[in-house]
Amino acid sequence: MANKPIVDFEAIKNNLSNVSKPIQVLNENAEVTDQDIFDSFSDDDLVEFMKKMVWERALHEQTMNFSRQGRMGFYAPTEGEEASEMGTVLAMKKNDYLLPAYRDVPQLIQHGATITEAYLWSRGHVLGNKFKARSMMPQIIIGAAYDEAAGVGLGIKKNGEKDALAFTYTGDGGTSQGDSYEGMNFAGAFKAPVLFIVQNNGFAISTPRAKQTAAPTLAQKAVASGIPSVQVDGMDILACYAVAKAARDYIVAGNGPVMIETLTYRYGAHSSAGDDPKRYRTKAEEQPWFDKDPLIRLRKILEDKKLWSEDQEDKLVDEYKASFKEAIKEADSAPEDKVSDMLKRTFEIPTPEMKKEIAKFEAKESK
Repeated sequence: MANKPIVDFEAIKNNLSNVSKPIQVLNENAEVTDQDIFDSFSDDDLVEFMKKMVWERALHEQTMNFSRQGRMGFYAPTEGEEASEMGTVLAMKKNDYLLPAYRDVPQLIQHGATITEAYLWSRGHVLGNKFKARSMMPQIIIGAAYDEAAGVGLGIKKNGEKDALAFTYTGDGGTSQGDSYEGMNFAGAFKAPVLFIVQNNGFAISTPRAKQTAAPTLAQKAVASGIPSVQVDGMDILACYAVAKAARDYIVAGNGPVMIETLTYRYGAHSSAGDDPKRYRTKAEEQPWFDKDPLIRLRKILEDKKLWSEDQEDKLVDEYKASFKEAIKEADSAPEDKVSDMLKRTFEIPTPEMKKEIAKFEAKESK
């Protein structure tokens, strides 16, 4: 018998790590690494990107304050992910259909929902689901938005929409869920116009990415579904935007889905529910990501161009936070969402048992 094995599995395994470096336009030192792409953005574009990231950072800070005051329901912090979220959503068009997860409220607002509606959604109020944006409400089930996106994408295709797609987000932990695989496989099989975005922020609550999967990248998980995929520096808004726009152009041309993995970081807790990052992360592990902060690198570029100043940013933050305070006041004044009304909305035609429940709660609420 031959001593040489018919298959060198170890060589195959080692080759899995032979992947390209993440796409980047600005590195953590605010140095341009892709001059051609950088030059494609005007000064106005760069300023607008900065404004959007400052807006999201301010939204995070003020909303966390509201949460500590007991004025919010569930909220997932986004500090550190501004480039990943703003860069990708700004590359989409308003007729694209957003399937957000629970950490994607900033994208939902940018796509057309109001801040008040977002706050009401956090509280579980029905008016928080009645936004005009072409979007579903944020999905709480991990990875499930990928399945929704596959279905919406197929609907877009069958309806003959020529310049539209479905785009959706999950975190690194979401790629370990079966729903994500099923959504990608369905979209790949039917060449549905879907952009799958994985925000790899390093942790699925407290579980580090290294313990979630042996895959060298999360992007390559799409390959088994026949979907082209790429990694991008998720702390670089220029790269995130450019890659997302290129993906959109490819998808709406009829080529089927794409998956983008953004390498980013969640600075704070997983949610406002109270997990403590200090229990599963050290300052030494966190510091390199703070050094890569997306606002710092673009701020330096703009300041060097004399397009940005500390006073300008402070004024914007004050304006943004004032608007958030007005939004929470509007949310506070929303009519009470009664249990009986919630039960009436559950089925188009209430079951006999539910009719009894409705009557019981209406009697309580009338007192």
